[in-house]
Amino acid sequence: MDQAPGSPQEPQGAASLPTCYRHPDRETGVRCTRCERPICPECMISASVGFQCPECVRNGSGTGHAPNAAQPRTLAGGTVASDPRLITKILVGLNLAVFLVQLSVGDRFTDSFDLIGRAYVPILGSVEGVAEGQWYRMVTAMFLHGSYIHIAFNMLSLWWIGGPLEQALGRARFIALYAVSGLAGSALTYLIAEPNQPSLGASGAIFGLFGATAILMRRLNYDMRPVIALLVINLIFTFGWSNIAWEAHIGGLVGGVVIGYAMVHAPRERRALIQYGVCALVLLAVVVMTLVRTGQLT
Repeated sequence: MDQAPGSPQEPQGAASLPTCYRHPDRETGVRCTRCERPICPECMISASVGFQCPECVRNGSGTGHAPNAAQPRTLAGGTVASDPRLITKILVGLNLAVFLVQLSVGDRFTDSFDLIGRAYVPILGSVEGVAEGQWYRMVTAMFLHGSYIHIAFNMLSLWWIGGPLEQALGRARFIALYAVSGLAGSALTYLIAEPNQPSLGASGAIFGLFGATAILMRRLNYDMRPVIALLVINLIFTFGWSNIAWEAHIGGLVGGVVIGYAMVHAPRERRALIQYGVCALVLLAVVVMTLVRTGQLT
């Protein structure tokens, strides 16, 4: 139930900035290092120094390589896609579809897949939980929601944050960020929350996107005041509203900040290794927290 930060396409000092030559509706403070035309984050392709525009890359890298030797890349090194919001659309659709199943099947379905440490579940007639070997609950809980308001806030947040972030990172990196941040939120919830306290929602993953958005805006020298204000508002809701799993929010936020920093600051020469290596380290932390808590409950 977190409010979404604004799109990371609103630069500081917008009134004085030029617009991207390929997207006239987008203001930017970055120029191609070869032709010096203004380019937005979608058009930025990392070069040895600064960024180049897609046309300069297609016309030749300037280093003797063939024009097709350097393919257009996102800010984080991902492949530029024709539909930069595809994964965001799929995630929104998947969450809505699962919510419809919840409404149709009822509590038995929800109680079978929400996140719970270890407890007797009356509707199922047995002791259930991650500690009982049901580790899949840490993933399935990310796609369940408890009410219309719950899913409405989360899906609006996912749509507002996810599209621009997916565009800046590329599909594979965006999926990694979303999945690992969500698992980090689930792991912290499992570790800290009462074992009989059920938890569900995409908020952990969305807080991860929120944290990565802040890192991206800082990397692009955008005005940080809006994202800081929204972060404070979200944290007030997290700790001031009852029945909110703050552990998932904090776990997802920390995971998103760590992964987001690696995504946008990794040096070009070892970019993929560092980006996915950091994702693996966060996953390792998830596994460790899960094993520790399971040992405590069994």
